Amino acid sequence: MSTVKTTVFDSHFHIIAPGYPIYPNQGFTPNSFTINDYLSSLKEFNLVGGAVVSGSFQKQDQTYLKDALNILGKGFVGVTQILSDSSDETILALNNQGVRAVRFNLKRGGSEDITKIKSFAQRVYDLASWHVELYVDAARLEPLMTTLVTLPRVSIDHLGLSSSGLKYLLSLAEKGVKVKASGFGRVDFDPAVAINNLYQANPDCLMFGSDLPSTRAPRPFCNEDVTLIKDTLGEPGASKVLWKNAQALYLRRQ
Repeated sequence: MSTVKTTVFDSHFHIIAPGYPIYPNQGFTPNSFTINDYLSSLKEFNLVGGAVVSGSFQKQDQTYLKDALNILGKGFVGVTQILSDSSDETILALNNQGVRAVRFNLKRGGSEDITKIKSFAQRVYDLASWHVELYVDAARLEPLMTTLVTLPRVSIDHLGLSSSGLKYLLSLAEKGVKVKASGFGRVDFDPAVAINNLYQANPDCLMFGSDLPSTRAPRPFCNEDVTLIKDTLGEPGASKVLWKNAQALYLRRQ
């Protein structure tokens, strides 16, 4: 008797394909992680789509992302790192190729400076309906709070990483900011408690991400991370977090 696979939309993963530009970051160079590696890693799940996220070590290279999206096909989108002086034509071309968000990497660098976020976020939203995503320790969010709640759409990676920033994250979630339920091996708190609190604050905010291949994470993704979400929230909460919320954000125009 076959077991029904859990449906997931993976809002956060990286593809590190051989032959494309890689830039050492803080002394770190990642190992390759191909599309086949990725799909094999999630073979136990019913994977209905996801977001390929540009890492600090990929900077502004778009070639790997374009090719990855072309191979992955329907249901998959891109989160890129481009600079604020990128032309409208560049942004629209990336949009046509499946990019749906721009990333600000405060944790590792490699992206546009955070001081440009307000004007750039509004510009990419007006031009292509993109949102912005932040890789940031939530303890650093306090001075950004006023700005973030004025932006059209925002997502924050890896549950905000630190317990000292959870109060800011909860406040932002209540105001509509999305939070990725990803990188459980990166956080310094019990992810189940944070997931429950964030879900209570806003049932639409949380989006599962595998964070594969979990570069530099003290503990990489494992299938039990999905089980944790299911056990913590039950239904229908688990389905919202595991695929519905992210699909609604990333595929809203498809």
